[in-house]
Amino acid sequence: MSAADAAALIRDGDTVGLMGGGGGLMEATCLFQAVQARFLSTQQPRGLTMIHALGIGDKKTLGMNCFAHEGLVKRVIGGHWVWSPAMQKLAEDEKIEAYILPGGVSSQLMREIGAGRPGLFTHVGLGTVCDPRQGGGKMNRSAVEDLSEVVTLDGREYLRYRPFPIHVALVRASAADEDGNISFEHEAANLDAQSLALAARNSGGRVIVQVKERLPRGALKAREVRIPAAWVDAIVVDREQKTSYDIPFDPALSGELHGEARAASERADHAAEQRAAAEAFSERQAIARRAAMELFNTGKARPVVNYGVGVPDAVAKLIASRGEMDRIYQTIEHGTYGGTLMDGVLFGYARNASAMLDAPTQFDFYAGGGLDIAFLGFGEFDAHGNVNASRLGGLTVGPGGFIDIAQNARKVVFCGTFAAKGVQLQTGDGQLRVRQQGKVRKMVPEVEQITFSGPQSRQRGQQVLFLTERGSFRLTAEGMELFEIAPGVDLQRDLLDQMDFVPRIATPLAVMDAAHFTAPGASPGA
Repeated sequence: MSAADAAALIRDGDTVGLMGGGGGLMEATCLFQAVQARFLSTQQPRGLTMIHALGIGDKKTLGMNCFAHEGLVKRVIGGHWVWSPAMQKLAEDEKIEAYILPGGVSSQLMREIGAGRPGLFTHVGLGTVCDPRQGGGKMNRSAVEDLSEVVTLDGREYLRYRPFPIHVALVRASAADEDGNISFEHEAANLDAQSLALAARNSGGRVIVQVKERLPRGALKAREVRIPAAWVDAIVVDREQKTSYDIPFDPALSGELHGEARAASERADHAAEQRAAAEAFSERQAIARRAAMELFNTGKARPVVNYGVGVPDAVAKLIASRGEMDRIYQTIEHGTYGGTLMDGVLFGYARNASAMLDAPTQFDFYAGGGLDIAFLGFGEFDAHGNVNASRLGGLTVGPGGFIDIAQNARKVVFCGTFAAKGVQLQTGDGQLRVRQQGKVRKMVPEVEQITFSGPQSRQRGQQVLFLTERGSFRLTAEGMELFEIAPGVDLQRDLLDQMDFVPRIATPLAVMDAAHFTAPGASPGA
């Protein structure tokens, strides 16, 4: 059917499940726009509840921005919000009920809903903003319902994330045959498409799938079908569907290259990573060099790794430029293994991936302890080792997969700059000099919101590091400890005076290797 006819299947008050990632990753853009067009024309549907596991949009008009109209949406349960400033504004102005869930929890909850089970029982989120004792996922005053409850099983605490019916699933895929069987063949990920469709189908709802092409009956092999026709209610063909907002189609992103074509693409990717590593040196590269030291210090011969956004991107690029990819198993929470990670608006994409799983399965692997080390960013952290990455400056950001990853990795390396806004640094000669302090402090007495719980981490026995360009901290039984400083910085003036809590100071206090602060081609002290 047409996109307009499909949009007309959504009724007032429906709960609508969405999928997608930043940059247009598996986003059903045509369907999103059709719902928006219907609302702007008829003021229907109204009062929708929207749930999505990851960030969706372009920070302008696409993705969740299509639904950011007062009256269209009543409640949003979003894994990540930054791709839609318009939806963030509705939450800030109390025009909608704003909630967050961990990205993995959200996608796994769809599977539990589809299976008719009594919600998702998991340790993920304990001690964080998703714990009802810390906010229950509520992000503004209009949100009054806890999305989870604390339960005790066999003497251990868990969270039960409550189930609810999914009335409509808007799913994106590559192709549909005449019977309605669905394939993801040309997609850059699988995400939670299958679980979302399952949840809507078994809730008595409607599964609407956007595809790029219509195939004859029998064109798809049985193993190529990811959503069977029995689950599908409507199909919309969008022949303009793209791999991302800006990329029409790239077989390297869908993992379809093989043989010499793949080898040539991988050589080009490696050359590009080497060029990127040789770009203008900054404190980001210094942090990345220091962080990379932790990668092969996990006790595993070939550790399983996850990289977050921000400075962790630089760590990933550094490892790739050094040709050390065969020493790790690189993963993305979206379900991808291996390949060359994309960054910026294309975070979540990988060129020439070695495997693509469904996101709920990937998060199962993480939750069960399969992740050896994670490199993640931070907004702020406090004396207890708590980290805030989900609410910054009063604005709803959301965790994406942050909580699922940080809480379950055996070793967590938080990477980020020491301060923000107005900082002026000089480096590249083996030293770091602070020319101007930042106006925004990231080391605070108490974080605004707990996205990572230091006390919970200590109970689990995780190894947790906080690496900045000025100093390195670790979480100990006694609290935060500064154990290393950068060459050239003044301990009192540049670190302790710029923090709102007093850390323990290791004895002896180590000095970072000057090589971390030396630009390519330069010599320390030059």
